Amino acid sequence: MSTSKAAAPSSASMEAPDPLDTRENQLLAIARALFARHGYDRTSLRDIAEEAKITKAALYYYFPNKDALFERVVLESMQSLYDETSKAVARAGTPTDRIRAFMEASAHVQDHGRDRWIAGSNAFWQGAKEGQRLAALKLRDSYENLLRQCIADGVAAGELRPMDPAMAGRLLLSALNHMPRWHKPDGKLSAAQVMQQFLDILMHGLIKETPASPPATRPPARARKSATA
Repeated sequence: MSTSKAAAPSSASMEAPDPLDTRENQLLAIARALFARHGYDRTSLRDIAEEAKITKAALYYYFPNKDALFERVVLESMQSLYDETSKAVARAGTPTDRIRAFMEASAHVQDHGRDRWIAGSNAFWQGAKEGQRLAALKLRDSYENLLRQCIADGVAAGELRPMDPAMAGRLLLSALNHMPRWHKPDGKLSAAQVMQQFLDILMHGLIKETPASPPATRPPARARKSATA
């Protein structure tokens, strides 16, 4: 019985990257880099076109205005951040583990998309139409509420001392949000590794607890008399 080799797929049947998608992703990367470097308000479509070495008219084919870029840079980035942290929290066990998972997953996103993180933050605060801002606020609130719920669960389970989950969440997120201001991507530690140390400090405190000294005992009355005689 003879066997025949399976026919190799023809080049026509193999899927190739869509050149339009590839170019769009390149333009998004340029926009994020410029938004991160100069801010959303101070970056124009002309700046992006010049950096991409295309005409402004060619850029309009992909993004007709900055509002369209806002949606891609901010809303998609925030949705991706929420999705990643949600998956990390769902895999964790105890409330304390879930807090760590949330923060470390967020730092991991920074490690793999520093421009995306900074550009999204700049654009979020600097410019948006009312509808876009409401959508961005909704995503931000979902992200922050996920952390607050982990903290509230930790308090309810007795793993954490009683505290305001919103205030504790702001403290944790402040450490995360300010990291891009000083952390070097090519430094000794990744953002996720820095966050692990931050969490050890924040979760356990700075002051070292020492065993309480036993109360001082007074000598018997007779011994005190003989000592003063």
